[in-house]
Amino acid sequence: MARRSTPSGKSSDMLPLGEVPAENITDIDVASEMETSFLEYAYSVIYSRALPDARDGLKPVQRRILYMMSDMGLRPDRGHVKSARVVGEVMGKLHPHGDAAIYDAMVRMAQDFALRLPLIDGHGNFGSLDDGPAAPRYTEARMAAAALALTDDLDEDVVDFVPNYDNQIMQPEVLPAAFPNLLVNGASGIAVGMATNMAPHNLAEVVSAAQLVISNPDTTLEEVMELVPGPDLPSGGRIVGLDGIRDAYRTGRGSFRTRATVAVEQLTARRTGLVVTELPYMVGPEKVIEKIKDAVGSKKLQGISDVIDLTDRNHGLRLVIELKNGFNPHAVLEQLYRYTPLEDSFGINNVALVDGQPQTLGLLPLLRVYAEHRISVVRRRTAFRLGKRKDRLHLVEGLLVAIMDIDEVIQIIRTSDEAAAARTRLMAVYDLTEIQANYILELRLRQLTKYSLIELEKEQDELRREIAELEAILGSDTLLRQLVSGELGEIAAKYGTPRRTLLLDAEDQAPAAARALAAANNAKDGEKKASGKATALALEIADEPCWAILTASGNIARTANADALAEGGPRVRHDVFRSVVRTTARGELGAVTSTGRMVRLQAVDLPVLAPAAGLPNLAGGVPAKDFVSLGKGESLVALVPLDTVVALGTEQGIVKRLSPEYPLNREDWEAITLKPGDRIIGAAPASDEDSLVFISEQAQLLHYPASSVRPQGRTAGGMAGMRLGDGDKALHFGVVASGDESAVVVTIAGSRDALPGTAPGTAKITPFSEYPAKGRATGGVRAHRYLKGEDVLLVAWAGHGPAKASSTAGVARSLPTEPGRRDGSGVPLSQPVEEVGPSFV
Repeated sequence: MARRSTPSGKSSDMLPLGEVPAENITDIDVASEMETSFLEYAYSVIYSRALPDARDGLKPVQRRILYMMSDMGLRPDRGHVKSARVVGEVMGKLHPHGDAAIYDAMVRMAQDFALRLPLIDGHGNFGSLDDGPAAPRYTEARMAAAALALTDDLDEDVVDFVPNYDNQIMQPEVLPAAFPNLLVNGASGIAVGMATNMAPHNLAEVVSAAQLVISNPDTTLEEVMELVPGPDLPSGGRIVGLDGIRDAYRTGRGSFRTRATVAVEQLTARRTGLVVTELPYMVGPEKVIEKIKDAVGSKKLQGISDVIDLTDRNHGLRLVIELKNGFNPHAVLEQLYRYTPLEDSFGINNVALVDGQPQTLGLLPLLRVYAEHRISVVRRRTAFRLGKRKDRLHLVEGLLVAIMDIDEVIQIIRTSDEAAAARTRLMAVYDLTEIQANYILELRLRQLTKYSLIELEKEQDELRREIAELEAILGSDTLLRQLVSGELGEIAAKYGTPRRTLLLDAEDQAPAAARALAAANNAKDGEKKASGKATALALEIADEPCWAILTASGNIARTANADALAEGGPRVRHDVFRSVVRTTARGELGAVTSTGRMVRLQAVDLPVLAPAAGLPNLAGGVPAKDFVSLGKGESLVALVPLDTVVALGTEQGIVKRLSPEYPLNREDWEAITLKPGDRIIGAAPASDEDSLVFISEQAQLLHYPASSVRPQGRTAGGMAGMRLGDGDKALHFGVVASGDESAVVVTIAGSRDALPGTAPGTAKITPFSEYPAKGRATGGVRAHRYLKGEDVLLVAWAGHGPAKASSTAGVARSLPTEPGRRDGSGVPLSQPVEEVGPSFV
C-alpha cells in the first residue's frame, strides 16, 4: 500500500489541525512486490519451520522443545510435568507460532511408532496410528534418555547461540547431537516448493557407518551400504525390493514398498486365518480393517469371512483375518497386498538444510555432514575444557605460592589499608597476576591447612595431565576422530536395539510356502515354465489329489498333494500313521468311530501338513476330536473313502462290509449295529480281491478273502468274522491289498499284569504270505509263541510294510529288521511300543 507524506517528509498526523496534507503516492511493481514477499515467506517456511537441519536432524520447533525441556530440568530421572507447561514455555520464549504446532511436534517426538528412537517420554494418551492425542492439559512429559545425548554439553560452547524472536533470550542454532538423529528417526515436512520425507534407520547400523566415515573420509557408498543395508522402521514389517533404497542412498530420492508381517495360522480345527503382527510404517489397524471391509463389500476381495482386532498392551498388534474354507491363504494374502494398506509405498526425499540452504542428500553426504558437525562439536568442547583447566591451573599455582609463604601473605594483607592495596602488594612481591591475587584475597582460613596443600598439589598434577591430553587431542586430527568415534560407539551400545524390519529382494517377497506352490504349478505347466512366466497362485484351492491322514496320537490332517506319500524316506516327525486315505482337496471322506458311527468330513477343512524336505511334517496336524464330536469313551478309529465298500471289524470278532450308500442330508450316521460291550477296532476299504485280517490277544491270526463277506446296508449288524476263545478278544482288524508282496504281520507280546508302557516285550515281524488263509468264523492259526513271563499280545498289526512303531510319548521307534525266532517267539525290544502303522515316510 502506498504511503502518504507531506512535502517536508513528515507524517500527516503531525500537521496542524485543519491543514490538508499533500498526497504523495508512490507507484510500485506488483509483480516485484509479490515475488519479494513470496520469497521471504518461502524462506521463512523452509528455514524456520518445515525442513530439518542436516546436523542434528531437528526442525526449529523440535530443537526449541528439547532445549527448553533441558533448561527446565525435565530429565529422565525426574518427574513428568504437564505438557501444557512445556508448550507454554516454548511458545512464550522461543517459538511464537501457536500452541497447536508445538504440541503436535512434541507428540510426534514421544510416539514410538513414529520415531525409531523417541526423544520424549510421554505419560498419558499421546495418540495412536488411528486416534489423535489427548489435550496438552491431560498429558505429561519429560525428556527421554536418548534426548540427553542430543542436548549434552550445551553449556561448554559447543554450538553457536542466536537470539530468540524478541532478542531477549539466546537459543542454540543447532544441538550437539551425539548420534545421527536425522538418519535414525527420519523426518517429514512440506515447505514451499519442496518437501522432505526421510525413513528411520537402525541406530547401531547408522553409528557404524558414521564411524567408518569419521575414520576414513574417503570411504565409498558401497562400503557404507554394507553397514546400512536399508531403513529400519519402528513398526517392523518387511521392505520388499531394495533397488529403490539403493537409488535413494545414491541420489537422495527413491522409493520402496513396505509390507505387513503376516503368518498363516490354523485358528480352529476347521478355520485357517492370516494373523498380522506388524504393519507398514504409519499404517494403523483400523485403517486396514476399513479397507478390507470396503474391498470385500465391493467384491474386490474374496475368501475373507471376518476381521478381528485382538491388539492389546500385553501381546502387541494382532490382527486376525479369518478365511473361508477352500481358499488358498497365500492367494488371498496377495489380494490383500494389492487392495489394502497391508502393502504400502514409501517415497524417500532426503531434503535437509546444509549451511542454511536446502539440499537433496544421499546417504554418504548425510553422514559426512553429521561427521563434520560432530567433530566440530568435540573440538569446541575440548577447547572449552582446555581453557577451563588452564584457568583453574593458573589459580592453583597462585594459591600454592601463597600457601607456601602464608605468614608473609597474611602480614601483607593485614598491613594494607584496603583490598586494592593488598592486591597490588601481592602482585609485586610474589609476581602474581591480578586474577591470582584476587583469588588469594577471597580465600577462607580453613583452606590454609596442610591438608589443603596436599590436595592442591594433587589437583595441580591432575590438571597438568588433563591439559596435556586435551592439547594432544586438539593437536592431532587422528586422536580427535578417535574420540568422536568412541563416543558414538558408547551411544550405540547404550541405546541401540536389534533390527526390526526385514529386508527382502523382489524375488524373495513371496512366502516360502507360496513360492513352493508356484514352483509346483510351474513344473506342471511346461509351456509357462519354458517361457519363463510364473504361474499366479489360484485363489481357490484346486481339487487336486491328496492324502488324508489319521495318526496314532489322534491327529488328523492332509497333505498338499498326492506326491507327498509317494516315495519313502526318513521320518521328519514323531508319530505313526494309523489310517491313510487318498482323496482330493475338495473331496469328502468318512471318519469311523469306535461306537460304530461314521462322520462325514470335508478334506478342504483339514489342516495342510507343511512339507519338510518334500515330506509331510506331522506336527501340522490337529486333534481329531476338534473335527468329530466324540462321546464319553468314544474314539476315532479310521478314515475311509465314501465311494467304495468299507470293511469293519469289532472287538468281539464281528465283520461287516458296508455298501457305499450313505445319506446325503446327514453329517453322521450309524455304520453298524453293535452288540452291547462291543466296539470297532478297525476299518478300511476292501475290494473282493483283498484279504480281511483278525489278530486276537491270544496271538491267533485269521485271514480270508473279502469276497466271503457280502456287502450290507447301514443298519445291518455284520456277521461272524473270527471265532474267539474264552476270555479272548480281537486286538487288530485290517485289510491287506491283493498282491501286496511286502505285507507283514507285526506282533508284540508281553505280560497282562505289567503296567502299560513299562515292559518292552518281544516283537515278531512275519511276512503275511506265510500265514495260510482259513474260512470265515474260524479260529485261525498261531501267530506268536509266548516266552516266559508273556501271556498276551500287547500290539498287533497287519498291512503294507515295512512298518514303524510309536512309543507312549509319540516318539517313532524302529522295529527289529530280523524276523522272529524259529520257535515262533519274538525278539526282545529295548523300549515299549504302543502303536504300529505303515511307514509311508
